[in-house]
Amino acid sequence: MNIEVLADSDSVAEKAASVIADSAWEAIASRGLFTMAVSGGHTPWIMMRWLAAAQIPWRAVHIFQVDERVAPAGDADRNLTHLRKSLLADSPLPPDQLYAMPVESQDLQAAAVSYAATVRTLAGDSPVIDLVHLGLGPDGHTASLVPGDPVLDVDSADVALSGPYQGRRRMTLTYPILNRARRILWVVTGGEKAGMVNRLIEGDREIPAGRVSSDRAMLLADSAAAGQRAHKTAGIICA
Repeated sequence: MNIEVLADSDSVAEKAASVIADSAWEAIASRGLFTMAVSGGHTPWIMMRWLAAAQIPWRAVHIFQVDERVAPAGDADRNLTHLRKSLLADSPLPPDQLYAMPVESQDLQAAAVSYAATVRTLAGDSPVIDLVHLGLGPDGHTASLVPGDPVLDVDSADVALSGPYQGRRRMTLTYPILNRARRILWVVTGGEKAGMVNRLIEGDREIPAGRVSSDRAMLLADSAAAGQRAHKTAGIICA
């Protein structure tokens, strides 16, 4: 895992947008399109506003969701609500190239299967997403892969449902598709994450985030999230 520590969350967001833009140019030059999956969170919405201003071939960009809460359209809990505000409002991305998880469906199991099929249409029969952006929770969760949930053991589907977590069920990408991604971009800010950042760096599989492959991963963290232990870890660049 490549690790870069920056001063604050705004610097992390700006750097993350730059990494995504570079990855987009590379993928489009190589394969003609760029596929990305986006998680939620305050810093990522800042990241997406930076990305919206990037000069990239937006008509070749396709964005999926990493996870989504089961909630009504427009609800403030929905990642999609914030994605639309932070990206669609200010970028030339065609609206139909932001693929919303169908969490308003009456049949959520069928909806998960349908979303996996949507991903396959752009990322191949055994889908390989160009870049997956992930966050890290204070409890070690990532995406909606949360401690103790049966969704952690799903290995035969790329999209699945979690049980209730913080008051909502979730739809989420699973480990098989996360671990096929060409690149994983961790974006982590805040001192409450410091302990879990250390465990992520160590590859601790006792936390959900530690089961995501680190072979093609980059971690961008602010100084608060990095903590003292992370600053001493080999390979870290401090900016």
